Amino acid sequence: MDTFRTRDGLVRGRRPVPDVAAVLGIPYAAPPFGADRFRAPRPARPWTGVRDGTRFGPVAPQSACLPGAPSWSPGEEDVLTVNVWTPAEPGDRLPVLVWIHGGAYTFGSSAQPDFDGTALARAGLVVVTLNYRLGFEGFGSVPPGDGTRYPQNRGLLDQIAALRWVRGNIAAFGGDPGNVTVAGQSSGAASIACLMVTERARGLFHRAIVHSPASPCYSEELAAETTRRVAAAAGLPATATALAAASPRTLVAASDAVVDDYRRDPESGARHYDPVIYGPVVDGDVLPTDPLAGIAAGAGREVELLVCHTTHEYWLLDAVGSSAKVTTGARLARFAEDFGLPADLVAGYRALMPHAPVLDVYLSVFGDLKFAEYGDRLADAHAAAGGRTFRSRFARQRTGPDGEVHAWHCADIPFAFGTLADPAVQFLVGGPPSPADHRLARRMTAAWASFAAGTGPGWQPLAPPDGPVHTWTAEGDPVLAETSHRSRRELWRGYAYPPSRP
Repeated sequence: MDTFRTRDGLVRGRRPVPDVAAVLGIPYAAPPFGADRFRAPRPARPWTGVRDGTRFGPVAPQSACLPGAPSWSPGEEDVLTVNVWTPAEPGDRLPVLVWIHGGAYTFGSSAQPDFDGTALARAGLVVVTLNYRLGFEGFGSVPPGDGTRYPQNRGLLDQIAALRWVRGNIAAFGGDPGNVTVAGQSSGAASIACLMVTERARGLFHRAIVHSPASPCYSEELAAETTRRVAAAAGLPATATALAAASPRTLVAASDAVVDDYRRDPESGARHYDPVIYGPVVDGDVLPTDPLAGIAAGAGREVELLVCHTTHEYWLLDAVGSSAKVTTGARLARFAEDFGLPADLVAGYRALMPHAPVLDVYLSVFGDLKFAEYGDRLADAHAAAGGRTFRSRFARQRTGPDGEVHAWHCADIPFAFGTLADPAVQFLVGGPPSPADHRLARRMTAAWASFAAGTGPGWQPLAPPDGPVHTWTAEGDPVLAETSHRSRRELWRGYAYPPSRP
């Protein structure tokens, strides 16, 4: 059970528990450096003998150091790898779940402890997690040079290559290539929305789980402006030749400098508040259209969709210091102006939160703008276009040693993966889990497994123009709350997300 034959060679894994095999660090594409840098992913190189699959592969270039996860080491190039957890016996054809991690398209990896696939595998799935190019390597806009046009959205192309690897190899691990669910959170979830509208990914997955999908995509003009700023910060001309000659470390440091410039400058517009400078680019090719518009037009309607958001998304971004502080009415008004929000929207939130400090109102509006309302609109658009759509929200809260524990961004993922016991996730979930937390985790893991198996997550699908919202809480059984956040959604009816055009 511990040795598996892929199309590129044999690989041997390990057993984290007696009934699950974990096979880690399997290349799905060639290292994207040297002559292959800034290009679409190339096929992985076959190997002889039995490859060791007991350790995660190297992470993509980045500056982040995340709890319990490896950091990037310059010089390690084999960053396009997948990991597989399987409970299967030979000949099985189990549902497959492929996880795409988040991290603002700039940091993170499949080696984070909250993404361990053991519990989901024990629930009957073959679980795949993957690394892909991040930051400038994956999403930076490289100008044409030497007669070569470098593709946009290389990180998305990597994800598609990984899904093709799954289609060609997952049967060897007991998975069914005809029953694949792709799941992700934050930028990973937004990546999935992009995959739903690109022809290159059609047929590679059959269901999608998107938790806290992040908005928006970028225009080619904005992506080109980012490249100019990053090149200037690196002391380089914004040319393909100069960028390709720069080391990944140089471009990571320059990107961080650009982010810091936006963060320090309150006059820099929308990017001042949470400066995410990379993301999918609507280029008319890899990404032909803005995902929200494409899904509304019927793209991806054949893919069953499960959407979830947390009730206090942006409180995490405030806690880790990545979001600008807005603590006065004047700055709150400027925030609304910078994002083009309707004049009465912030006033409506303040009326719903009459005793809350300005910071809490700001975090509530920003979290809904970036994640909750955007995710709800993806669900609404998918259902209205004829797709089978399920909607939920994560509302688990409790009092921890440092006060109230919010249902913030990322807090739901250790519950769905069943990784609450890992000490590295205690910051996300507010301390050691309680028995009620473990019960909630079992319910969420079971819902993901049931959805991936094709039997639905356990509640009814959306029926336009409205429908049930399943609420995850740690107290008692989850409840259906069809109208609990309708008052907030009503405030957004006058807002249209600006479309990103090629």
